Parts: sequence; C-alpha cells; structure tokens
Amino acid sequence: MNANGILLVDKAASFPSFHLVHLLRKRLKVAKIGHAGTLDPFATGVMVMLIGSQYTRLSESYLTKDKSYRGTLHLGVTTETYDPEGGITSHSDLVPNEAQVQGAIDAFQGEIAQIPPMYSAKKVGGKKLYTLARQGVTIEREPVRVRVEIQLLGYAYPFLHIEARCSKGTYIRTLAHDIGQLLGCGAYLQELQRIRSGDFTLAECVPQALLTHPDFDPLEHLRRC
Repeated sequence: MNANGILLVDKAASFPSFHLVHLLRKRLKVAKIGHAGTLDPFATGVMVMLIGSQYTRLSESYLTKDKSYRGTLHLGVTTETYDPEGGITSHSDLVPNEAQVQGAIDAFQGEIAQIPPMYSAKKVGGKKLYTLARQGVTIEREPVRVRVEIQLLGYAYPFLHIEARCSKGTYIRTLAHDIGQLLGCGAYLQELQRIRSGDFTLAECVPQALLTHPDFDPLEHLRRC
C-alpha cells in the first residue's frame, strides 16, 4: 500500500509530539513524516500526522486551520511554564465566584492580543524562547493577534473547565495564565486535550498505544485528501 497520507492519532500524555514522528518512521520505514501542529508533552488529543513527502509539503495549509481544545485550569497557583511541568511561582487564597469566572472568560472572547510565553518554541532574534527561559533570561515579546471562542464547561474551585476554539498561534497555556491574572488569583493549565484540528476530530483518531502494537497496521488507517 502507498505510504502517503494522513494518520489521525490521539496523543497520550507525557510524550513530546516528535515521539509520534519517531514511532511512525520506525514502523513505516518512511523518512518524510511531519504533523500539522505540535502538542505540549502533558497535553493529549488530535495529532494530524502527515506521512510521505506528498503530504508533508502541505503542512502549512493544515497548520492554519482553527483548532478546538478542552482544558482544566487550576486556580490559585501559577507556574513558570503556565502548565504542570514548571515550578510553582505563586499561591493565592482568593476564591473567585462563578460570576467573576464567567466575566473573566467573557473578557477573552473574539480577537485578542496574546503575548507568547517564554517557555515556547517561538523564535525571537533567531533564538527559541524556551532556550532563553532555561538560561533564566526573560525578554520582551510582541503581542500576537489571535481569535478565541471560550465556553465555560464547569467550575468547582480550584478547577475551571473550559472548551476553546482558536486560530493558529494561540497558546492555551497563556490563555489560562491571563484568565488567572484577571481574576487576581493566578492560574495554570493543568490539563489540555485537543478535540479538533481543522475538520479532523478526536473521534476519528487511533490511540497512540496502537502504534506499537504488532497487529496494528497504520497504512490501513491512512486518509488521502
């Protein structure tokens, strides 16, 4: 079977996105494998894996598609990376009520300006921000215009559950941090699941664990668009 196409994978937590590239290169013996948008190691959900040069060259067209996420914010605590992988930087005893939470969410609807986090792969002056951050260096970052639609799914302090649809370049970690700052108690993104990437949904994905199963044939699950 022709090893060119799209494989939709539900990434497991605790793995970097490149781990999927490594697994598929080993399994399919295909050098040209990419994806249509990375996920942080702690995050799970839709990874659009592009198999073969015919599809990797189309990566930019898939990268520009809107994406949807479900996330859990942990209020009252901030971390240096805005997620559970960073060291704790502050605590707060302030407990916002649901009306205040909804008000903060409403403040981040539509087109907003977002400052990329220092712990990110974004390049400034030719250097990745996370490289500078690991050296203890913080630099000025230009705000980026992004588009966001957020829905409140549930709130029971300290956990705030949201669903967000957003444009390319949006950092949900930063969104969590900024909501926490507006509430005055701080917050970090404890859990994140990508449920949609462009037209592809989580229900269409194969679990990451299947990629190492001897009876699973990834070629049988390739899509061609």
